[in-house]
Amino acid sequence: MCGRGVRVRVTAAGLLPIVAIVLATVALPDRACAQLTAYNPYADSQEMLPPVAPDGTLRWGTFYKSAALQKTYERLWNLGACRGTNKAITVPVEQNKLSIDSLVEEEFRGTVIGAAGTLEGGMLAFTSGPAVPDATPFVATLHPAGVSKLTVTGSMPIARIRPGMTVRLNARVDGKGVGTEPLDSIDIVTLPARFKPAAIQPDRVDTIVGRVTQVRGGTLQVRVDAGKIRRLTLPLAPEAMARIDAAQLDIVEPGDSVTITGRLWEGEGCMGQGTIFASKVSVTKAAVSPPLADADKVGAR
Repeated sequence: MCGRGVRVRVTAAGLLPIVAIVLATVALPDRACAQLTAYNPYADSQEMLPPVAPDGTLRWGTFYKSAALQKTYERLWNLGACRGTNKAITVPVEQNKLSIDSLVEEEFRGTVIGAAGTLEGGMLAFTSGPAVPDATPFVATLHPAGVSKLTVTGSMPIARIRPGMTVRLNARVDGKGVGTEPLDSIDIVTLPARFKPAAIQPDRVDTIVGRVTQVRGGTLQVRVDAGKIRRLTLPLAPEAMARIDAAQLDIVEPGDSVTITGRLWEGEGCMGQGTIFASKVSVTKAAVSPPLADADKVGAR
Protein backbone atom coordinates (compact mmCIF):
# COMPACT_ATOMS: atom_id res chain seq x y z
CA MET A 1 0.00 0.00 0.00
CA CYS A 2 1.46 3.35 -1.05
CA GLY A 3 0.56 6.93 -0.28
CA ARG A 4 -0.54 7.61 3.28
CA GLY A 5 1.46 6.09 6.11
CA VAL A 6 -0.06 3.16 7.94
CA ARG A 7 -1.16 3.98 11.47
CA VAL A 8 -1.47 1.36 14.19
CA ARG A 9 -3.48 2.26 17.27
CA VAL A 10 -2.17 0.37 20.29
CA THR A 11 -4.04 0.15 23.57
CA ALA A 12 -2.93 -0.99 27.00
CA ALA A 13 -6.37 -2.03 28.23
CA GLY A 14 -5.21 -5.65 28.31
CA LEU A 15 -2.00 -5.01 30.26
CA LEU A 16 -3.15 -7.20 33.17
CA PRO A 17 -5.41 -5.69 35.84
CA ILE A 18 -2.65 -3.20 36.67
CA VAL A 19 -2.80 -1.18 33.46
CA ALA A 20 -6.11 0.18 32.14
CA ILE A 21 -4.87 2.87 29.82
CA VAL A 22 -4.58 3.69 26.12
CA LEU A 23 -1.38 4.37 24.23
CA ALA A 24 -1.81 7.19 21.74
CA THR A 25 -1.59 6.49 18.03
CA VAL A 26 1.79 5.40 16.70
CA ALA A 27 2.56 5.54 12.99
CA LEU A 28 4.07 2.34 11.65
CA PRO A 29 6.44 2.77 8.68
CA ASP A 30 6.12 0.05 6.08
CA ARG A 31 8.17 0.65 2.94
CA ALA A 32 9.28 3.46 0.67
CA CYS A 33 7.08 4.20 -2.33
CA ALA A 34 5.86 7.02 -4.54
CA GLN A 35 3.04 9.22 -3.30
CA LEU A 36 -0.18 8.21 -5.05
CA THR A 37 -2.73 10.31 -3.18
CA ALA A 38 -3.20 14.03 -2.57
CA TYR A 39 -1.13 15.62 0.17
CA ASN A 40 -2.86 15.27 3.53
CA PRO A 41 -1.51 17.55 6.29
CA TYR A 42 -3.14 15.36 8.93
CA ALA A 43 -1.41 12.14 7.84
CA ASP A 44 1.63 10.95 9.79
CA SER A 45 3.70 10.62 6.61
CA GLN A 46 3.41 11.03 2.85
CA GLU A 47 5.57 7.96 2.27
CA MET A 48 6.21 4.71 4.08
CA LEU A 49 9.56 3.22 5.05
CA PRO A 50 10.55 -0.24 6.32
CA PRO A 51 10.33 -0.59 10.14
CA VAL A 52 14.05 -1.44 10.30
CA ALA A 53 16.66 0.88 8.75
CA PRO A 54 19.68 -0.56 6.86
CA ASP A 55 21.87 -0.01 9.95
CA GLY A 56 19.46 -2.02 12.14
CA THR A 57 17.85 0.98 13.84
CA LEU A 58 14.10 0.70 14.34
CA ARG A 59 11.89 3.29 12.65
CA TRP A 60 8.97 4.23 14.88
CA GLY A 61 7.36 7.03 12.91
CA THR A 62 4.93 9.42 14.59
CA PHE A 63 3.46 9.43 18.10
CA TYR A 64 0.23 11.43 18.52
CA LYS A 65 0.12 13.11 21.89
CA SER A 66 -3.68 13.24 21.61
CA ALA A 67 -5.20 10.46 19.50
CA ALA A 68 -8.61 12.14 19.80
CA LEU A 69 -7.27 15.40 18.34
CA GLN A 70 -5.70 13.56 15.41
CA LYS A 71 -8.92 11.65 14.67
CA THR A 72 -10.93 14.90 14.72
CA TYR A 73 -8.71 16.52 12.10
CA GLU A 74 -8.61 13.41 9.95
CA ARG A 75 -12.42 13.46 9.96
CA LEU A 76 -12.34 17.07 8.73
CA TRP A 77 -10.00 16.10 5.91
CA ASN A 78 -12.14 13.15 4.84
CA LEU A 79 -15.19 15.45 4.76
CA GLY A 80 -13.35 17.80 2.40
CA ALA A 81 -12.93 20.60 4.95
CA CYS A 82 -9.75 22.44 5.96
CA ARG A 83 -7.54 21.30 3.10
CA GLY A 84 -4.32 22.52 4.71
CA THR A 85 -4.93 26.26 4.38
CA ASN A 86 -6.22 27.18 7.86
CA LYS A 87 -3.27 27.61 10.22
CA ALA A 88 -5.60 27.62 13.22
CA ILE A 89 -6.09 23.95 12.39
CA THR A 90 -2.85 22.84 10.73
CA VAL A 91 -0.55 24.28 13.43
CA PRO A 92 -2.17 22.31 16.30
CA VAL A 93 -2.07 19.23 14.05
CA GLU A 94 1.70 19.54 13.66
CA GLN A 95 2.22 20.33 17.35
CA ASN A 96 0.29 17.17 18.22
CA LYS A 97 2.90 15.03 16.45
CA LEU A 98 6.11 13.71 17.97
CA SER A 99 8.81 12.08 15.83
CA ILE A 100 9.75 9.11 18.00
CA ASP A 101 12.95 8.59 16.02
CA SER A 102 14.21 12.02 17.13
CA LEU A 103 14.31 10.88 20.78
CA VAL A 104 17.63 9.67 22.18
CA GLU A 105 17.93 5.92 22.71
CA GLU A 106 18.86 5.04 26.32
CA GLU A 107 19.07 2.02 28.62
CA PHE A 108 16.64 1.48 31.52
CA ARG A 109 16.64 -1.12 34.31
CA GLY A 110 13.97 -2.07 36.78
CA THR A 111 11.44 -4.54 38.17
CA VAL A 112 8.44 -5.75 36.19
CA ILE A 113 4.94 -4.91 37.43
CA GLY A 114 3.01 -6.49 34.57
CA ALA A 115 3.06 -7.32 30.87
CA ALA A 116 0.57 -8.15 28.14
CA GLY A 117 0.29 -8.61 24.42
CA THR A 118 2.67 -10.06 21.84
CA LEU A 119 5.83 -9.06 20.04
CA GLU A 120 3.63 -6.89 17.81
CA GLY A 121 2.90 -3.88 20.00
CA GLY A 122 2.83 -5.61 23.40
CA MET A 123 3.55 -3.63 26.57
CA LEU A 124 5.49 -4.05 29.80
CA ALA A 125 5.11 -1.91 32.93
CA PHE A 126 8.06 -1.61 35.32
CA THR A 127 9.50 0.50 38.11
CA SER A 128 13.05 1.81 38.09
CA GLY A 129 13.67 0.22 41.50
CA PRO A 130 12.12 -2.56 43.58
CA ALA A 131 8.36 -2.88 43.00
CA VAL A 132 6.36 -1.18 45.77
CA PRO A 133 2.57 -0.64 45.98
CA ASP A 134 2.73 3.16 45.56
CA ALA A 135 5.20 3.20 42.65
CA THR A 136 4.08 4.74 39.36
CA PRO A 137 5.75 2.70 36.62
CA PHE A 138 7.17 3.37 33.22
CA VAL A 139 5.46 1.60 30.32
CA ALA A 140 7.57 0.09 27.54
CA THR A 141 5.86 -0.70 24.25
CA LEU A 142 7.22 -3.05 21.61
CA HIS A 143 7.24 -2.03 17.94
CA PRO A 144 3.88 -2.70 16.22
CA ALA A 145 5.72 -4.45 13.36
CA GLY A 146 7.12 -7.07 15.75
CA VAL A 147 10.75 -6.03 15.18
CA SER A 148 11.69 -5.23 18.80
CA LYS A 149 14.04 -7.84 20.27
CA LEU A 150 12.62 -9.61 23.34
CA THR A 151 14.44 -12.23 25.40
CA VAL A 152 13.20 -13.94 28.56
CA THR A 153 15.62 -16.16 30.50
CA GLY A 154 15.79 -17.87 33.89
CA SER A 155 13.96 -20.73 35.59
CA MET A 156 10.76 -21.48 37.48
CA PRO A 157 8.97 -24.46 39.04
CA ILE A 158 7.20 -26.65 36.51
CA ALA A 159 4.01 -26.17 38.54
CA ARG A 160 3.87 -22.62 37.14
CA ILE A 161 3.78 -23.79 33.54
CA ARG A 162 0.51 -22.93 31.82
CA PRO A 163 -1.36 -24.56 28.94
CA GLY A 164 -0.30 -23.13 25.61
CA MET A 165 3.39 -22.81 26.45
CA THR A 166 5.84 -24.46 24.07
CA VAL A 167 8.33 -26.83 25.72
CA ARG A 168 11.38 -28.82 24.70
CA LEU A 169 12.45 -31.88 26.68
CA ASN A 170 14.31 -35.18 26.51
CA ALA A 171 12.16 -38.20 27.37
CA ARG A 172 11.33 -41.79 26.53
CA VAL A 173 7.68 -42.67 25.89
CA ASP A 174 5.94 -45.94 25.05
CA GLY A 175 3.69 -46.57 22.08
CA LYS A 176 0.79 -44.82 23.84
CA GLY A 177 2.78 -41.66 24.55
CA VAL A 178 3.28 -42.32 28.28
CA GLY A 179 6.65 -41.34 29.74
CA THR A 180 8.72 -44.09 31.31
CA GLU A 181 10.72 -41.92 33.75
CA PRO A 182 9.94 -38.73 35.75
CA LEU A 183 11.15 -35.48 34.20
CA ASP A 184 13.38 -33.28 36.34
CA SER A 185 13.81 -30.43 33.84
CA ILE A 186 12.29 -29.02 30.67
CA ASP A 187 12.87 -25.93 28.53
CA ILE A 188 10.26 -23.27 27.77
CA VAL A 189 11.06 -21.94 24.30
CA THR A 190 9.80 -19.74 21.48
CA LEU A 191 10.00 -21.55 18.17
CA PRO A 192 11.08 -19.94 14.90
CA ALA A 193 8.28 -19.30 12.44
CA ARG A 194 9.25 -22.14 10.08
CA PHE A 195 9.93 -24.78 12.74
CA LYS A 196 8.64 -28.26 11.92
CA PRO A 197 8.34 -30.77 14.80
CA ALA A 198 9.75 -34.26 14.42
CA ALA A 199 7.68 -37.40 14.87
CA ILE A 200 8.07 -39.20 18.21
CA GLN A 201 9.71 -42.61 18.15
CA PRO A 202 8.53 -44.94 20.97
CA ASP A 203 10.84 -46.71 23.43
CA ARG A 204 13.86 -44.48 22.92
CA VAL A 205 15.08 -41.21 24.39
CA ASP A 206 13.96 -38.43 22.07
CA THR A 207 14.08 -34.64 21.98
CA ILE A 208 10.43 -33.66 22.11
CA VAL A 209 9.04 -30.24 21.19
CA GLY A 210 5.36 -29.63 21.80
CA ARG A 211 2.65 -27.48 23.33
CA VAL A 212 1.52 -27.94 26.94
CA THR A 213 -2.14 -28.91 27.29
CA GLN A 214 -2.28 -29.60 31.03
CA VAL A 215 -0.18 -29.74 34.20
CA ARG A 216 -1.93 -31.63 37.00
CA GLY A 217 -1.33 -34.30 39.60
CA GLY A 218 2.39 -34.57 39.01
CA THR A 219 2.03 -35.09 35.26
CA LEU A 220 2.64 -32.93 32.22
CA GLN A 221 0.50 -33.39 29.14
CA VAL A 222 1.98 -32.25 25.82
CA ARG A 223 0.71 -32.25 22.26
CA VAL A 224 3.13 -32.81 19.36
CA ASP A 225 1.92 -31.89 15.87
CA ALA A 226 3.76 -34.62 13.95
CA GLY A 227 3.79 -38.42 13.63
CA LYS A 228 1.41 -40.99 15.09
CA ILE A 229 2.12 -40.34 18.78
CA ARG A 230 0.76 -36.85 19.37
CA ARG A 231 -0.61 -36.81 22.93
CA LEU A 232 2.04 -37.35 25.58
CA THR A 233 1.60 -37.90 29.33
CA LEU A 234 4.86 -37.34 31.18
CA PRO A 235 5.43 -37.88 34.94
CA LEU A 236 7.23 -35.09 36.79
CA ALA A 237 9.86 -35.34 39.50
CA PRO A 238 8.87 -33.56 42.77
CA GLU A 239 11.50 -30.81 42.36
CA ALA A 240 11.23 -30.47 38.60
CA MET A 241 12.23 -27.07 37.18
CA ALA A 242 11.62 -25.32 33.89
CA ARG A 243 14.45 -23.45 32.17
CA ILE A 244 13.38 -20.45 30.09
CA ASP A 245 14.93 -19.18 26.89
CA ALA A 246 12.02 -17.58 25.08
CA ALA A 247 10.66 -14.43 23.44
CA GLN A 248 7.12 -14.13 24.80
CA LEU A 249 5.49 -11.49 26.98
CA ASP A 250 2.99 -14.00 28.39
CA ILE A 251 5.70 -15.60 30.53
CA VAL A 252 6.89 -12.27 31.96
CA GLU A 253 5.62 -11.86 35.55
CA PRO A 254 5.66 -9.26 38.34
CA GLY A 255 9.00 -9.28 40.14
CA ASP A 256 11.09 -10.21 37.11
CA SER A 257 14.12 -8.02 36.39
CA VAL A 258 14.18 -6.12 33.11
CA THR A 259 16.70 -4.18 31.04
CA ILE A 260 15.31 -2.07 28.22
CA THR A 261 16.93 -0.13 25.40
CA GLY A 262 14.56 2.43 23.95
CA ARG A 263 13.39 6.01 23.47
CA LEU A 264 11.67 7.70 26.42
CA TRP A 265 8.80 10.19 26.07
CA GLU A 266 7.73 11.91 29.31
CA GLY A 267 5.53 14.62 27.84
CA GLU A 268 1.88 14.91 26.87
CA GLY A 269 0.17 11.59 26.18
CA CYS A 270 2.78 9.40 27.88
CA MET A 271 1.79 6.56 30.21
CA GLY A 272 2.78 6.42 33.89
CA GLN A 273 6.14 8.12 34.46
CA GLY A 274 6.86 7.84 30.75
CA THR A 275 6.39 5.74 27.62
CA ILE A 276 9.47 3.91 26.34
CA PHE A 277 9.50 2.86 22.69
CA ALA A 278 11.62 -0.25 23.16
CA SER A 279 14.01 -1.68 20.58
CA LYS A 280 15.37 -4.31 22.98
CA VAL A 281 13.88 -5.89 26.12
CA SER A 282 15.77 -8.45 28.24
CA VAL A 283 13.87 -10.07 31.10
CA THR A 284 15.38 -12.29 33.82
CA LYS A 285 12.90 -14.39 35.77
CA ALA A 286 12.56 -13.87 39.50
CA ALA A 287 12.64 -16.87 41.86
CA VAL A 288 9.29 -15.88 43.38
CA SER A 289 6.76 -13.46 41.89
CA PRO A 290 5.31 -10.79 44.22
CA PRO A 291 1.61 -9.73 44.21
CA LEU A 292 0.29 -7.51 41.43
CA ALA A 293 0.48 -3.75 41.91
CA ASP A 294 -2.44 -1.33 42.13
CA ALA A 295 -4.04 -0.69 38.71
CA ASP A 296 -4.67 2.99 39.51
CA LYS A 297 -0.95 3.80 39.57
CA VAL A 298 -0.62 3.83 35.78
CA GLY A 299 -2.38 6.28 33.48
CA ALA A 300 -1.97 8.55 30.50
CA ARG A 301 -1.28 12.21 31.12
